[in-house]
Amino acid sequence: MSCDFFKLANAGVQGLMPYQPGKPVEEVARELNLDPNSIVKLASNENPHGPSPKALEAIQRELAELTRYPDGSGYRLKAALAKQLDLSPRQITLGNGSNDLLDLIGRCWLAPGRNAVYSEYAFAVYPITTQAAGAEHKVVPAKDWGHDLPAMAAAIDENTRVVFIANPNNPTGTWLSEKQLREFMARVPENVLVVLDEAYVEYVQESVYPDALQLLQDYPNLIVCRTFSKAYGLAALRVGYSLSSVQIAETINRVRQPFNVNSLALEAALAALGDEEYLQQSVVTNKAGMLQLETAFRELGLNYIPSVGNFICVDVGDAEVVNQALLKEGVIVRPLRPYRMNNHLRVSIGLPEENQRFIDALQKVI
Repeated sequence: MSCDFFKLANAGVQGLMPYQPGKPVEEVARELNLDPNSIVKLASNENPHGPSPKALEAIQRELAELTRYPDGSGYRLKAALAKQLDLSPRQITLGNGSNDLLDLIGRCWLAPGRNAVYSEYAFAVYPITTQAAGAEHKVVPAKDWGHDLPAMAAAIDENTRVVFIANPNNPTGTWLSEKQLREFMARVPENVLVVLDEAYVEYVQESVYPDALQLLQDYPNLIVCRTFSKAYGLAALRVGYSLSSVQIAETINRVRQPFNVNSLALEAALAALGDEEYLQQSVVTNKAGMLQLETAFRELGLNYIPSVGNFICVDVGDAEVVNQALLKEGVIVRPLRPYRMNNHLRVSIGLPEENQRFIDALQKVI
């Protein structure tokens, strides 16, 4: 090929590396000659219960309409969310997963000459979104593996347009209290958008955890992002949503692609939203599984980072070596070298028997 199209891409894109997702079961089975049915995947923070039966029924009903485009406005899902959250549907923007919304926010407000502030060990999509837009990164060193909000506030300058905050944080599982967030928001200029990424909010049971809906009322420059991929068990369908002022939502909708959420995802999310029993079962399973893993780590003498998500990070020494050994045992977890946490594995909470498979394999390989 005579033309180097990579060199024709914008400078921000040239500097990116493709996002590395957790290894799928089929890939590990193929590479290591393992039976796929014998493999346990605890790498991608997925709900181990599988989808809600009500979501599966909704998908089945919708299959006959696959020749039709989806409702581009997502009217019924937004109406249900608005009723549950006591907001106007005009404050809700739907995305192809919450990652889609993070990218749309970057496209709206980041550009060369502007910058985004986010924490060390923060979700990998924040730097991707920032760099793809040609904006500058302002990465603030973490404090106790989590966000140092006073330092992040101090990092904001006249060119800052977006601050990304994950609460709970992925991959570390750390979290911020309402007091911490309010003190931070009070220091943020009104022309700087704060994106509060709450992908794991349904799992949190801490009494002083922030009420994002109240924060939205008090701070017009706040955007809250949530997803149906985690506690609602719909990761494969990719549906998320943001909550914001009407003006912010209308701005995002200017760049949102038509029909960005498919019909099956819309119907499944609507059904899952109404399945409170499924959600509570997921939360109970997660709490018990977290205790199971924490107990095992203490018994093995391993340090871990306390987490309120559906995953936990554990220090195993050389995580790449331990990860490869675990793969040979048919257990998939997530090494965190891309986050410069070379000693840590991130382990998703599974069903009790899946957690025990991991514990037994970990004890064997270390």
